[in-house]
Amino acid sequence: MSILLPAGAVLRRLELPARADAAPSPLIREYTAVRNACVAEETGRDDEAQTPEAMLAVLRGDADVTRTQWYVELDGRIVGCVPLNISHDGDGGMAIGTIALLKEHWGRGIGTAVLRFVEEQARTAGVRRLLCWNQHRGADARGEVASPTGFGAVPNDHAARFLQRHDFRLEQVERASELRWTSDSEDHLRSLQHEAQTHALDYRVVQWMLPTPSAHLDGYAWLKSRMSTDVPDAALDMPVERWDAERVHRHDARYAARGAHVLVTAAQHIATGELCAFNELAIIGADAAKTDQEDTLVLAEHRGRRLGMLVKTAGLLSWRARYPESPYVVTYNAEENRPMLSINEAIGFTPVAYEGAWRKDLT
Repeated sequence: MSILLPAGAVLRRLELPARADAAPSPLIREYTAVRNACVAEETGRDDEAQTPEAMLAVLRGDADVTRTQWYVELDGRIVGCVPLNISHDGDGGMAIGTIALLKEHWGRGIGTAVLRFVEEQARTAGVRRLLCWNQHRGADARGEVASPTGFGAVPNDHAARFLQRHDFRLEQVERASELRWTSDSEDHLRSLQHEAQTHALDYRVVQWMLPTPSAHLDGYAWLKSRMSTDVPDAALDMPVERWDAERVHRHDARYAARGAHVLVTAAQHIATGELCAFNELAIIGADAAKTDQEDTLVLAEHRGRRLGMLVKTAGLLSWRARYPESPYVVTYNAEENRPMLSINEAIGFTPVAYEGAWRKDLT
């Protein structure tokens, strides 16, 4: 299938290798390279780059998400990447989509035509809410777009103007923060961990590397499901996610296919054995790559006991011992999530970028 776009460009469906264990094709390698270039243009950083092998692992759909990709071709080469991920959670009415187009091809009507096509594909599949996360950096002469939550804003840059012109509305701003390791970091973390533990005497720290051990499958699944109900999502209306042991297995397998190593640090209530809080740290590829701090959650009914600080500091200390060459850690949090931001700031995380979460209702 191919669709003619303005400026002589063509939109084509990205075909994945038939075998799940097949090596990336030349097409996948080119798609990955263009995706990486688009992300670097958007963020000004290259630490979000993926290898073709890791990229291939996140292109395939599964029981939780239908994943489809297209690419924009112009003069025989790829100039844009267009993924659409439709969630199977809730009523199946939510999808996440992105149009990543090399900057040199902006302003030619390609993005508008591609968006029109993607929206039609989403509507046909029953999607009613199309979400998009876009990182915005630097100031813009046209000012800012404020988050309706009252927390944070993004510059009214090219991407923001494109999204607003096509009836997307900003719903939330997320802060990207970095922790750069220094000679004092570990002592500081130990002090914070000790203080947190004095407020959490009824809890112990448990840790594991993926794949998740059988003893923690149910508890980890419950924590992951609560990520969709217990964290601020403004008016994004994210669906409630259904997690069980099988979904945890799929989750773990996807990380493994990307070549990732993941540490989970949890707080366990000693009297009941319940897992009440958790934090994830991940690294993909070389041991000297940057670290991603991914999901962190304290169950609402266990808050106020410093469990967020406990699992974050315990995880970071264990991670530093395991991956001493990883120079820094990156994490994202909603600007209105002041409790978690306060923990990050106390640990030493500093803001490096802001990301807008945009929503369009399809009719």
